Amino acid sequence: MAQSIDLSANAMVGLTRETLVSLCAALLRENGPQAAMHLQNAGYAGGATLFEAFSQWLLARGYGAPEAQPASLFGQRATEFFGQLGWGSIDLGTVGDSVATVDSADWAESDPASALEFPGCYLTTGLFADFFGRLAGNPVAVMEVECRSMGGERCRFLIASGEVMQHVYDAMGNGLAYDAAVASVEG
Repeated sequence: MAQSIDLSANAMVGLTRETLVSLCAALLRENGPQAAMHLQNAGYAGGATLFEAFSQWLLARGYGAPEAQPASLFGQRATEFFGQLGWGSIDLGTVGDSVATVDSADWAESDPASALEFPGCYLTTGLFADFFGRLAGNPVAVMEVECRSMGGERCRFLIASGEVMQHVYDAMGNGLAYDAAVASVEG
């Protein structure tokens, strides 16, 4: 029988998806661009606790430490963990050699009814930056480039070193699509 995650033992709380979406929407409405920074910072602040909960979750199932997970099983186990927390499923991949991707067709922070102009899963970008940075053993930067809140079929997060991600960001600012921006880093 699968074990559920003990939220209180992992210094976490449960809240409804509607609460999360409503809070994010209110922050964006009332604080504009500053909201993104605050949500990212809040997500980053929770990354250590989330990573520790993931570590404990893996150990309780006999899988070992996060960094010891076989690449072929990491995505499946991470999807199960995030799914049990109510965040949604994830699919891990890459764009080129230097940028990892996390895709989700059901990510909890996204709100398809919001019709945002830009990707809106800011809390997640901060959370993933800390979480995956701990997994990598080095700081990483995360940028959402597709979002269900914009009407997309999925949320897509790019993960890379700060230097690579800055290049991608700058290239996108000059009109390149994200995949072309990633290719320009490697070209």
